[in-house]
This record gives sequence, structure tokens and C-alpha cells, in this order.
Amino acid sequence: MTEQHEVYDVTIIGGGPVGLFTAFYSGMREMKTKIIEYLPFLGGKVPYFYPEKVIRDIGGIASISGEKLTDQLIEQAMTFNPTVVLGEQCLHVEKLHDGTFILTSDNGAKHYTRTIIVATGFGTLKSTKLELPNASQFEEKSLNYTIKRLESYRGKRVLLSGGGNSAVDWANELESVADQVTLVYRKKAFSGIESNITKMKNSSVDVKTPYFVDSLVGDGGQISSAFVKNLQTNEVEELEIDALIVNHGFEIDLGPIADWGMDMEGGTIKVNGEMATSIPGMFAVGDIANYQHKLQLIAGGFNEGPIAVNSVKLHIHPEEELSHLFSTTYDFSE
Repeated sequence: MTEQHEVYDVTIIGGGPVGLFTAFYSGMREMKTKIIEYLPFLGGKVPYFYPEKVIRDIGGIASISGEKLTDQLIEQAMTFNPTVVLGEQCLHVEKLHDGTFILTSDNGAKHYTRTIIVATGFGTLKSTKLELPNASQFEEKSLNYTIKRLESYRGKRVLLSGGGNSAVDWANELESVADQVTLVYRKKAFSGIESNITKMKNSSVDVKTPYFVDSLVGDGGQISSAFVKNLQTNEVEELEIDALIVNHGFEIDLGPIADWGMDMEGGTIKVNGEMATSIPGMFAVGDIANYQHKLQLIAGGFNEGPIAVNSVKLHIHPEEELSHLFSTTYDFSE
């Protein structure tokens, strides 16, 4: 049998936080594990969109940056040396008569596996672009859709556009770094977390509602000013700025996985209490998994991963009794 046709116990599609923790637990269950990630790095969207954003809703961790959390998850996931494949998107799946799955990637590579755990998040996320004629000439220069390094905005005049959690959080983070922070939002009521909205409104952030970015002025990729317009009065105001950050949400594309035959609902995969999909041997965890009373938190996904792994173990070895497994009783010295 060649390396290409090596059969794994479980293949995890997605190397984000939930996929990484799932891989760790799969290793504890002594299963041969492979991770396939579409991006050229592990960590999923967290290190790409939120490397410096502080995460506070994981039990036992008072606060941690997205980048630090990703580093620790990767270290943890590599404990049992899973095979990692980066920069590949799984396009097709075929189930053989013996129950083995063949996954075919966009580069033609084939992956053989007894079970599959889908941990793709909501799929491929693309930031919703600012719809202005000249916006593209400023992108990745003075117009960005996420913040990768807060320090790069030190002493600058920053304008944010958006009213969700990301926009509000970045406004609060930037307040102590930038020279001036202004936030414009089309609606009067924000959709972020209440305590963060209150913090922003009580800070030096200049909040303008209901306003939107109407036009941009600049040269050579550098914005010099933005004209913002009041939706109710049509009043237009010019703001001299150095940087614009747009948080208008994301366009979500699950890709070909949506056509693999699993029961779907609202762009997500329906699973039962074992995290099993409608196709035997295929499971789903994290944001892509849909079930009653779903908890949309990373912490919730960290619970789903081990459930799926236990279900995988029983699927492969239905005749064996599944014992409880805790890291505190596992011998990591071997």
C-alpha cells in the first residue's frame, strides 16, 4: 500500500480551533488522524482576522489573544503527531463498499479515511467589501477589513465602519492606541455585546449614527479624508483620517461540502447528539454543526469535538466498550 493510499481512522476537515482540539482528543483515543486545512496555515480564521483580539469566554482562561490561543491549540493538537495537510480544499467524497471514504482535493490529491469530521466553521469567509468606486485602490494599504497589528495604528486618525461585535471591539481596542477613533454605523442601535457598547459610548470614541461612508479621497493608496453621510438628514461631513477599517460582516461559502448529500439547514449541517450527520461515518463539529440548543462559542465546539471523536471510535469499533477518557489519567510520558 502506497503512502497516498494509506487509510486513516479519521480525517478532520478544517484546522481551526475546534478542529485542532478534536485532533488532540482523537490522538488520546489512539486513532490515526489527519487534518486537512484549506488555508496555508493552521488556526483557521482566528489568526487571520483576530490575532490580537482578546478572547474571554473559555473556561479557566481569564483572557487570551487569538494569536496566543492559536499557538497553544496547535501545540496541543500536535501532541500525538497527526498528519497535517495545508492549502487543500476537499471537493469530492466517495464512499466505497467497505465504508472507506475517498476525499479528493482541488489539486487532485486523494485521502483515504474510515470516518470524516467536518470542522470547517461556516466555510470560507470573505469580508464584505466597501461598495465605493475607488475603494479597491486603498485596500490593504489604508483601508482594511480586519486589524492584524494594533500597534500599526498608533498615533493615527482611524475611522471604523460597522456596528457589530467586531467593530465595537476594535473601537475599544484602538481607543488607547490611535490619536482619534471615529465609528460610523447605519443604524442607531448597535448589535454588539451590551457591555462593550457601553464601554465604547463612555470612551473618547466619536460615535456617529445613523451615518455611512459616502466617499473617499486620497492618493497612492493613502486615504486623506472620508465623507460620511447622515441617513436621516442627508448631512455630509468630511473627516480627515489616516486609516479606515470596515467591519460589514462576511460572505459565507461552504463550498462543495454542501453538495455531499448530508442533511442541511440554513447553510449548516444537521447532526444528532453524537455529532453524526445523515451519512454514516461522517460527523460535524463547530459552527458548521446544527442541533437543538446549539452554543455558538468556541467553548461549545471544544465539547463537540470529543463527542464526535467518541462517536468515531464506536463507529470503527462497535464491538468494543468505550471507556471514559481524561487527560489527567492519560500517560503522556510515552
